[in-house]
Amino acid sequence: MQAKDRELLRKLPKTDLHVHLDGSVKPSTLVELAEAQGIALPAAGANGMRPYMSVGEECGSLVDYLSKFHWVSQVLHTEDALERAAFELAEQAAQHNVRYVEVRLGPQLHRGKGLTVDEVLLATVRGLKRGEAAFGVKGRVIAACLRNHPVAANREVVEAAVRLRDRGVAAVDLAGPEAGYPPEQHKEAFAPAIRAGLPITIHAGEAAGAESVRGALLALGARRIGHGVRTKEDEATLELVKERRIPLEMCPVSNIQTKASPGWDRYPIREYVEQGLAVTVNTDNLTVSDTNMTKEYGLLMEKFGFTLQEIGQLIVNGVEAAFLDETEKSALRRQIVHELQGYGISVV
Repeated sequence: MQAKDRELLRKLPKTDLHVHLDGSVKPSTLVELAEAQGIALPAAGANGMRPYMSVGEECGSLVDYLSKFHWVSQVLHTEDALERAAFELAEQAAQHNVRYVEVRLGPQLHRGKGLTVDEVLLATVRGLKRGEAAFGVKGRVIAACLRNHPVAANREVVEAAVRLRDRGVAAVDLAGPEAGYPPEQHKEAFAPAIRAGLPITIHAGEAAGAESVRGALLALGARRIGHGVRTKEDEATLELVKERRIPLEMCPVSNIQTKASPGWDRYPIREYVEQGLAVTVNTDNLTVSDTNMTKEYGLLMEKFGFTLQEIGQLIVNGVEAAFLDETEKSALRRQIVHELQGYGISVV
């Protein structure tokens, strides 16, 4: 892709609905936080730590991918660290003209120094609000439960999210290892969100097949599916997703790295778009995947021949799928559609 085309993609207004806080911490920030907290790192400086935080062009497995979270997981246990990471994520998003971002994190993973679940979430919200003031990027938090955590721990997260829904927490999520931990096991944990009408998005169809997607929809009432790459493995599940207009939060670079899809030639995003699924494009982890929204869309043009018009529709799909109230969503949609029209991109 030529530099001018890449620059045009960078300028387009965008959303990013699936990005993890701990997978998006800058190497320089990790080094500074570790030094301040007295944590010894295996290499010196940001460049030295980068290989410990990012996968290269070739990623051996999901295990290899997940290993890149290890050192960041040591430093995000204070309100200041969480707030800084969220603020800097907004800054990174702004560099690619992302106008709205939904940042997810598992609060139970950030309590090593005594923070409550509410404190973890509110510190992240503060960082995003600072980011909105500084960079114009509207941000919301998605509170993630972990499949391999006890139901009681996950219910604590869901109850906190319900309490904080008017303070910057937009939804709840279920992440972590799919194999051996079906969504149905966490129905009790998600009950408070279902009762309160708090939006639910579930990681599914990434490391496990279509049955994981189906369970997320039927047992947990998911309004969106995180990744959903393997939805096509069961025709009935694919039809259910299509019928309910369930947005898929696809993350192309990450999906190839984690082997959710065996390669670009088998990645089903073009197929899903042509079948009328509500596909959105997202980054997953800025640092671990060494990606950004410009890169994600550029790869779709290079690998699958997506046109600028189609990229514009994917962008608007992200707006439509956002966990915002209707007033905010309408305003965001008007703004983004108007800007896209300025680049000759008309969307329905």
